[in-house]
Amino acid sequence: MIERDTAKPLLSTLRGKRQDVPPIWLMRQAGRYLPEYRALRAEKGGFLALATDPEAAAEVTLQPIRRFGFDGAILFSDILMVPWAMGQDLTFGPGEGPRLAPALIDTVLGALEAVPERLQPVYGTVSRVAAALPSQTSFLGFAGSPWTVATYMVVGQGSKDQEATRTLAYRDPGAFGEIIHAIATLTVDYLAAQIEAGVEAVQLFDSWAGSLSPEQFERWVIEPNALIVRELRARAPGVPIIGFPKGAGAKLPAYAQLTKVDAVGLDETVDPRVADAQLPSGLPVQGNLDPLALLVGGEALDRGIDRVLAAFQERPHIFNLGHGIGQHTPIAHVEQLLARVRGGR
Repeated sequence: MIERDTAKPLLSTLRGKRQDVPPIWLMRQAGRYLPEYRALRAEKGGFLALATDPEAAAEVTLQPIRRFGFDGAILFSDILMVPWAMGQDLTFGPGEGPRLAPALIDTVLGALEAVPERLQPVYGTVSRVAAALPSQTSFLGFAGSPWTVATYMVVGQGSKDQEATRTLAYRDPGAFGEIIHAIATLTVDYLAAQIEAGVEAVQLFDSWAGSLSPEQFERWVIEPNALIVRELRARAPGVPIIGFPKGAGAKLPAYAQLTKVDAVGLDETVDPRVADAQLPSGLPVQGNLDPLALLVGGEALDRGIDRVLAAFQERPHIFNLGHGIGQHTPIAHVEQLLARVRGGR
C-alpha cells in the first residue's frame, strides 16, 4: 500500500510519489471568491497596489491556506510582472483587464527600458509566506510562459484569439523571436529569485497555448519552455517545475516529452483517461476539474471529482481545477470538493 506523505504531500507527488489521497490546491485559490480577499483589495485600492505590497500579498497568499488547509500555497502575483519589469507600464482599470503600454505592435522591444527593481516586492512576499506557512504545506511560485506573456506585450492587453500576435510571429519571426527570448531570459532570473526567496516548486502558465498551429506551438511554446526548464534546472537543481499549456490538447505528449517539465497541468477540456493513456508513465499530472462544476456544486461536482480521481489512480496526481476558480464560486462548494477528494467517496 502506498502511504500518504504527511510531511509535504504535494512536493512528494511532484517528485514522482503517488499518494493514496492526492494533494490539492486550486489555481486562483487566493482571490475574489474569498470575502477576506475582497476586503483587503478594497482597502489597498486596486490589484497592483495589493500585489506590490509584500505584507498584503503575503496575507492574500495565506488566506486560503488558513480557511481550507490546501496542500499547496500559490504566490499571489500576476504573470504580467515580467513585462512590467521589462519596461512596459502596467495598469489594472476598474472593471477591465490589465493594460500594458507601449504595446509592442506599435514600438520595438529595444525601446523599452528595463526596471528590474519592480520585481523586488514579489521576493519580499515570498520570504514572508515561506516563514509563515504550515510545515506540511508546499509553496509554489510561478511565471507566465513566453508565448502567453508575449500576447499581452504585443497588443497591450488580452485578446480573444491572439490574432495580432500570431500574425506578427508569422510575418516577422526574427523580431518576434527576440521578444520570446527576452521574456524567457528574464523568466529564468525571476523564478530563480523566487526559489532563492523560499518557493519550493514553480508553475509555468501558458494560458493561450491552444491558439497556435502545431508548427507554431513547437516554436513558441515548446522551445522557450524547454529553454526555461533547462536553464532553471542548472540554477536550482531539484526544484520541480509544472508546465500548464492550456488548450494544448493532442500536443500534450510532445509538450511533456520535449520540455521535460516535472509535471503537466491539464485544462478542463482534456479527457483525463486519454491523458493518462498518452502521457509518459509515472509523469505527475495536475488537474483537471471543470471550474464550472465547482461553481454549480452538488451532484455535478461530485461526478466531476470522481471522474478525475478514477482516471489517475495509478499515477502521481495533484488535484486541481482545469483553470482558475471563478469569483462567484460558493465557499461551501470548495468545502464539498475538499471533503470528496480527501475521503468522502
